[in-house]
Amino acid sequence: MSAETDLALLRRFEPIARYTRGEQFYPLYVEPYVRRSGLWVRHRNGDSVLLVPPGELTLELLGQQRANGFHSVQFLKLTDPLTVAELATYRLERLRERKEPSEVFHAGQGRLARVGYISRLGAAAFSLSLLARGRVPGDTAAAAALVYEAIRREHPEFRYHGRVVRQAGWVVLQYWFFYVFNDWRTGFFGANDHEADWEMISIYLAESPDGELAPQWVAYASHDYHGDDLRRRWDDPELEKIGEHPVIYVGAGSHASYFAPGEYLTELEVPYLNRVSRVVERVQTVWYERLRQYRANTDSDEQRRGVNLRIPFVDYARGDGLAIGPGQEAEWGEPVLIEPPPSWVSGYRGLWGYHARDPFAGEDAPAGPMYNRDGTQRRSWYDPVGWAGLDKVPTPRDLLPTIYGRISTIRGRQQEALAAIETKQRELQGIGVEIAAMEGQPHLRVAHEAASRRLASLSDEVARLRAQVAADEALLEALTNHAKDLESGMPTDPRAHIRRAARPVSEQQLRAARLAEIWAAVSIGILLIGVVALAYFERQYLFIGLVYAVALFVLIEAAFRGQIGRLITGLTVVLALVSTGVLIFEFFWQVALGLVVLVGLYILTVNLRELRR
Repeated sequence: MSAETDLALLRRFEPIARYTRGEQFYPLYVEPYVRRSGLWVRHRNGDSVLLVPPGELTLELLGQQRANGFHSVQFLKLTDPLTVAELATYRLERLRERKEPSEVFHAGQGRLARVGYISRLGAAAFSLSLLARGRVPGDTAAAAALVYEAIRREHPEFRYHGRVVRQAGWVVLQYWFFYVFNDWRTGFFGANDHEADWEMISIYLAESPDGELAPQWVAYASHDYHGDDLRRRWDDPELEKIGEHPVIYVGAGSHASYFAPGEYLTELEVPYLNRVSRVVERVQTVWYERLRQYRANTDSDEQRRGVNLRIPFVDYARGDGLAIGPGQEAEWGEPVLIEPPPSWVSGYRGLWGYHARDPFAGEDAPAGPMYNRDGTQRRSWYDPVGWAGLDKVPTPRDLLPTIYGRISTIRGRQQEALAAIETKQRELQGIGVEIAAMEGQPHLRVAHEAASRRLASLSDEVARLRAQVAADEALLEALTNHAKDLESGMPTDPRAHIRRAARPVSEQQLRAARLAEIWAAVSIGILLIGVVALAYFERQYLFIGLVYAVALFVLIEAAFRGQIGRLITGLTVVLALVSTGVLIFEFFWQVALGLVVLVGLYILTVNLRELRR
């Protein structure tokens, strides 16, 4: 296919991106960003060396291969921290702008009000860790905003980078969006900030019966979702479309893509707490499934997991800000084709922004469309079909032939199994006759034992083959019925493949009282200060004071969440278990002897009942 054909396909289905009010950075062509950046390398010893200064770097220079040694990291650096005077000037200019209330971002219910105490403690620890680990300086977002405004004055159009890939019968349209900065942390109370941001969605086309390409699936890259969960079928009601253009709801600052507007609770996993998380989840399994304790109905899998050791953040994808796309207040400029990949895509494996050396990698800039941060290729680049879990899904044109081909294969396997069963059955009967003939013959004892072993092994083989035939029969019936349903035009469930879907926080959850939000924000700090005060002033009462403080805080928390009944039930069960443990400990031998007597009486009763019959 020609570049003109690929470009026409990209324009025909290009998405509509809806942003949240308060968003500062929008997609642009990478060239002006690269021109204003410097190219650096950080060596293993931590020293950073400037390779190409700002103003001299071009896309061609960026794509040149450089041997910098093992464990070195190449990265771009767009800005230096603002001086105090520059930062003050920036703040004053923002105040003078006096945006309309409809243009100003207002956070919804605080993220901490949506989660429990353990997650809040984790969030506090995560915030403190920013002081110690590598991070992007706080005024970098302001500096990046100034640079972005300068770029927009020269290049006001919004642009995306596109590629068209043909794989396994699918035609994949990839839309790559480049942002100067991710200000999720400083702008919208999120997890991280970093220079540069690459985001992507894919649209999967296939030939219809009349030979025309038609959209079948859409996949949005998003936080913590993989494979099947990334994609929606074109007729899925969750996928909003205007004509042939899918609508993206873009996370404020994070630029993650969502199918529906709303506020999404995103949980960041901390690697060194994963083992502790698994222990907590096992305890929860015992509590809810073995002890059958009450579990509140919730909207999402994450909430059903209850207590966890993940750090909560809210991704605001409200769609109440600027909209870019066909028929919107702003439209896309000319797409930048990156297939076949130009040298700046394929040759540069470094980071597209500042390397903060963050051990969690959240504050480090991403690599480009083709690579991960470690320089290996992204699966979404070399295997866009498998990345979205479509490698197991035939195109509509190939679906029925695939089903009938599978039916033919299984029938052939069945015939082979039946033939093998017939042969082995005759052999099995022959061995059985031999064993019967050798029975009671002392001189044939060794042969009898060997034949018995062969008989048992062969009997197992025949049983396995018969089980396979029975399973294949059920599978053939299911495949045949599935083919008939498809031929009759019966609709299939567009969401059957989804195991874990990103869902916005429900309206009911967003109606929490303002007092509950204040409590969530201050509770952990007050608890920690109280513990320190007890330890300093009344150390002899530290333990009992801590117990009372935790009990009081848990009671207040349950009241705010409307879970007093659940708390009382849980405490009742815990106290009952503790009381049982105390009784067993204090009266162990009496309890043990009593249990033995009860078991004896039970056995005696059962045996006497049997004698009566």
